[in-house]
Amino acid sequence: MAEKRFVLDTNVLIENPKCIAALRNGQENQIHVPYTVLRELDKLKKDARVGHVVSQAVRTLLQDEKVRVMDPEFAHSLVEECYDDRILREIGHASQGGLLDAPILITNDRILQLKARVHGIPCEEYRDSDPFRSASQRYTGFVDEGDEHVPNCFTWDSGTPVFHGPDGPKAMAFQHEAWGVRPRNVYQNLALELLLNPKIDLVSIQSEAGYGKTFLSLAVALLLALEKKDNPHRKIYLVKPVVEIGSKLGYLPGDVEEKMLPYVRYVHDLLLKLHDLRPANRLFLDPSADNLRLNPKRFEVQPIAYIRGMNIENAVVIVDEMQNLSRNETRALLTRMGEGVKCVCLGDTRQVDHPYLNESNNGLNWVVRKFKGFQNYAHIVLKGERSRGPITDMVIKSKL
Repeated sequence: MAEKRFVLDTNVLIENPKCIAALRNGQENQIHVPYTVLRELDKLKKDARVGHVVSQAVRTLLQDEKVRVMDPEFAHSLVEECYDDRILREIGHASQGGLLDAPILITNDRILQLKARVHGIPCEEYRDSDPFRSASQRYTGFVDEGDEHVPNCFTWDSGTPVFHGPDGPKAMAFQHEAWGVRPRNVYQNLALELLLNPKIDLVSIQSEAGYGKTFLSLAVALLLALEKKDNPHRKIYLVKPVVEIGSKLGYLPGDVEEKMLPYVRYVHDLLLKLHDLRPANRLFLDPSADNLRLNPKRFEVQPIAYIRGMNIENAVVIVDEMQNLSRNETRALLTRMGEGVKCVCLGDTRQVDHPYLNESNNGLNWVVRKFKGFQNYAHIVLKGERSRGPITDMVIKSKL
């Protein structure tokens, strides 16, 4: 096969920093990077949304000594032009000067593809796209055959999941139930196994919206705090980071519960749904009232700012949307956990709302990266076809 000379656009390096090895195809092809791309990466490294991916792309470029950076002196003469036009000019300059024969521009920017066509530069999309995945996405709770088993992981055995937990391997050929809730798919059942296991103190669950991580966690929390007599849990805390848009939390009227209500209304709705499945009278101040209010002795909603200085014991703690916590906030929160605490960390690292966090630098990802391998920690990624309803199922299947 004839050698090809690929020129990489910035968006390809950001979408998959490993694209260089794939495009090189061993030693068959040459990889060229316009100097303008380096300048664009330098500008993007300070962007909280993509800075972590930029660092991976730069590391890949540094490690591959055969990547050829195009003429920086010519690039410096193009300061008045936009980045896309500068890249095209660099390619044209290298081609006309005999430095680059038959280049192929690799970009997913369709406007740049049109511009390249105008200049007669062959162009291709990078089709083997592998976007960045955080640690909480890469480690799904399962380990591949032949890989080392970490504590509380799962493997597959002839289509049956096997849990490698504190009491040894166990085939998951049965279905859990918690507060009248039965899992809708195998992954929800495995999540219940982790949530109900008394020897696992900290569980993290990663998934997109609609897979039931909050509903399952609340069901288990009710079971542990309101029913089971042989465990220490007496209260449920829901901790939620508040990424404020508009009015600040301190300026809103009412007590803490009333201030937090706009942020956790969906939790109240889920509790009512669980209450309908099976009465949870002790959870409410007056179970016969039309407007059910939570009993603070049994269930308390806490913004993350109120946790500092607390000592939480004998409780189930659910941390929702943990991808919006910083590393320092995560440490401050988890060091508040005393004896008899079951802590559940929920979130989706692809849905970071905090302006200073990103897909890699967030609380949920830090939990997986730092605690994977501990005997009393477990993690799972929820997936499957059946979610909260048929419309959500369509969204998941279609990858909208």
